Amino acid sequence: MRAVVVEQTGLLSSVQDGGRTGLRHLGIGRAGALDGLSLQLANRLVGNAPQAPAIECLLGGLSLRFACAGWLALAGADCQARLDGRPVWPGWRVRFTAGQQLVLGRPRLGLCSYVALDGGLSVTPILGACAVDLSAGLGAALVPGAELTLGVAQPLAEPLGILLPTPPSCLRFIPGPEWSWFPQVRQQLSHQAWQISAQSNRMGLRLTGEPLVREAGEELRSHGLLPGVIQVPPDGQPIILGCEAQTCGGYPRLGMVSRADLWRLGQLAPGQTVRLLPVTRSQAQQAWLRQQRYLARIELLLAKDTDKTC
Repeated sequence: MRAVVVEQTGLLSSVQDGGRTGLRHLGIGRAGALDGLSLQLANRLVGNAPQAPAIECLLGGLSLRFACAGWLALAGADCQARLDGRPVWPGWRVRFTAGQQLVLGRPRLGLCSYVALDGGLSVTPILGACAVDLSAGLGAALVPGAELTLGVAQPLAEPLGILLPTPPSCLRFIPGPEWSWFPQVRQQLSHQAWQISAQSNRMGLRLTGEPLVREAGEELRSHGLLPGVIQVPPDGQPIILGCEAQTCGGYPRLGMVSRADLWRLGQLAPGQTVRLLPVTRSQAQQAWLRQQRYLARIELLLAKDTDKTC
């Protein structure tokens, strides 16, 4: 049996995949990887499906002991990882052997790191996904001593590296239904850098800075919500909903983070700063298309690598 043993978990390590879809009308959110782009890249490097289950580690501290041989890939925050003392860089596929230990340190920058293993993790799905959703009580965080079984892996030729995406300088968003309730917001956003609060979690990122002043509007009835919605509570400090976000709420919606930038929510650690940049739907669509072209080039590279094993 192919397996890996969890020795240490750090602040929070869990099994995550692409999350649950089609269940929000039942009050069940998506959950899944906070940085879906990094999950996809790590998985593809080791021959897995893009949304296959992998290990998500927040702020490092994860230690794994391998009971078999295989391939691993890291993506997301650079945790200065080491395999039996030798550096392992994000964006690279590396071979491991039985008995070796992988250790993730504290990230130089960012929040989430992803460890994908060839064959993927054999985890029993709950409501159609393997993603752990702590806020909903679906699954549980990893604990020391846990043993994870790996699936059947496809042949891989050799170590391989890819160029990981560069985070944009601003978090782009499309103005939301209540954007006009904050008439000074565009001028304020042009010069303000928001700090990520220590109260942030997988449900949402709390921002701190000069409060946004609401000058119009009435109390809202509860309405549907999605990951990436930027809410403004009464204190004027925005909340960006994360992958474990509630399915409904009543705070004004300043906007919705561009689909191309949603992965950045998984790399904004407490204490970091971020700027918010309103964009048009057309600009957001162009950013998404550029990201898809990047992923298409990665797939082309991996297809050539697969040909070598045939």
